[in-house]
Order: sequence, then structure tokens, then C-alpha cells
Amino acid sequence: MKFVEEIQKLPEKKRKTIFWLIVIIVGSGLLFCWVRITQIRIKSFEPKKFGEELRFPQFEEELKELQKFEMPEISDEELKELEETIKEEQE
Repeated sequence: MKFVEEIQKLPEKKRKTIFWLIVIIVGSGLLFCWVRITQIRIKSFEPKKFGEELRFPQFEEELKELQKFEMPEISDEELKELEETIKEEQE
């Protein structure tokens, strides 16, 4: 603890200089570690695995399911009646 006491006895300008040097050194170390970890994660990134982990819906399967469903055919008369009904509701 003598080291801390010696720093406390120094003039304010020298204490600030020491403080900022320590902040810069620690910050640089943390930045270096963060960059290194990020590089490792980017190198190990696999898009296929990422998609599987998110469990995106299988669109092909959904399309096949939708294709199985057949829309009923509407005659021209029914279509005209529907259009008239929609026009009446809008007014």
C-alpha cells in the first residue's frame, strides 16, 4: 500500500497522468481481448448451423402443405354477387 500512498503525495498533474495511463493500458487490454474473441467467433461461424439453431420454419414444407389445399371454384354469378356485396358495404 506504500505505492498508493506515494501516488497520493504526488502533485495533481502527475496523479492525473498516472490515472490516464492506467486507463489507457487497461482499456487497450480489454479492447485487444474483445477483438481477439470476436475474430475467433467469426472464424467459427457456420451459417447453416446458425439457421438450424434459430429454427427457421421450413418454407418448402409449408408450400407443399399449401399446394395440397385447393381453392374452391367460384362461378361468375357468385363473383358478381360478391362484388356487389362489397360495394354495398363500402357505401
